[in-house]
Amino acid sequence: MESLKPDFKIHHSYPVHFTRNVFNLENPALSRALGLPREFLSGGGGATDVSGNDFGKSTEPKVSARALAILDDGLVSLNPEIPSLLVDYFDLLRPYIQLESTITLPGGESCKNDLSNLTRIYEAVARYGIDRHSYILAIGGGALIDVVGFAAATAHRGIRLIRIPTTVLAQNDASIGVKNGMNFAGRKNFIGSFAPPHAVINDFALLRTLSPEDRRAGMAEAVKVALIRDPAFFQWMEAHAGQLGRFEDWALQHLIVRCAELHLNQISGGGDPFESGSARPLDFGHWSAHKLEELSGHQLRHGEAVAIGMALDSVYSCRAGLLEEKQMMRVLSLLTDLGFSLYCPWLDELNVDQALQEFQEHLGGELCITLLDSCGTGLELNEIDGTIMKESLAWIKESYEKIGDVRGKSASQVSAKSKNGTSELKAAIHVSSESEKVP
Repeated sequence: MESLKPDFKIHHSYPVHFTRNVFNLENPALSRALGLPREFLSGGGGATDVSGNDFGKSTEPKVSARALAILDDGLVSLNPEIPSLLVDYFDLLRPYIQLESTITLPGGESCKNDLSNLTRIYEAVARYGIDRHSYILAIGGGALIDVVGFAAATAHRGIRLIRIPTTVLAQNDASIGVKNGMNFAGRKNFIGSFAPPHAVINDFALLRTLSPEDRRAGMAEAVKVALIRDPAFFQWMEAHAGQLGRFEDWALQHLIVRCAELHLNQISGGGDPFESGSARPLDFGHWSAHKLEELSGHQLRHGEAVAIGMALDSVYSCRAGLLEEKQMMRVLSLLTDLGFSLYCPWLDELNVDQALQEFQEHLGGELCITLLDSCGTGLELNEIDGTIMKESLAWIKESYEKIGDVRGKSASQVSAKSKNGTSELKAAIHVSSESEKVP
């Protein structure tokens, strides 16, 4: 029997820019992502782009690249000037880049539930002649960028994608990595692929019109990555919880950049960027979060669900003897200080065994759940004691139901309400520790 075994490696590299006012006519971030030289907007030149255009020597391009922009309708409703700003920006890039059309799609998780959104993008790609040397711009929240990313990865087997995320969660996590996806049959991210973007541009100015709930939700992923990878970052968030809870610009921007850096370090240096194995350290708190999102009909934001999921897994880590009690209390305190509700009515519907089984199917292979050894160090376990997890869930429900579902409250209100119950929580932990001998 004869056999052949091709052996090759593919190198991926893409820029993640941080800027303000990306559509300002003097901001070169987008033009550079499109392959134009740094000096282009100021009248310079002298560089060659990926299509072979020599901007310093030729007045007309050899090939005029096409672009298609997909915008989040929630973004446009709050920032109605963006479509015209985008058109004006691309007018300056003619004849090198031609913006063929802008399409507005629903944002939020509903976008990922509707496969017809894929059809709309595919139809536009065909109608406007968008090919593998063209660009698709995805401008919006993480859900919209997931959908556009999957369409870009599959149309013509891959079109260059430029992501311009417009939420905290998208800028620090969801839209800076290599994944895309859509929901199907009630399962989150059931359909999807791994496809690195051509570039990512994070515009801090686009965060100004977000609701307080959306700003806060994005912080959950920063708490997550700090808990499993960076104790100093976790301590920084503890020290600056007040500024973060008030959404002060400098604090929020630092959180976004450091969180993005830690996520990208894991993707590029963790040894498994396309998740061929079963370990998912960046999914700490996510096995229950995904299920809670589904049970709520996506009334729970992803970050809100992740906050509850991290609280649950922190309590489990403590009850299983992995995490010291004072470390667990630091996790719960930071989450409430930032304004997260650690109770929601859908906790009553959470079936632990079913949710763990579905998460294992999502992982492929054996179950692998990330838990905590300390605030800054995660560890992976392949087995979960169902009894302890259910007891942990019951403790979360009993402890935080007294505080209630505080979504929509300010961080200071949530923190004050949580602190009023701190003595009761500590007493409950003490009784539990005495009876169950939890260290």
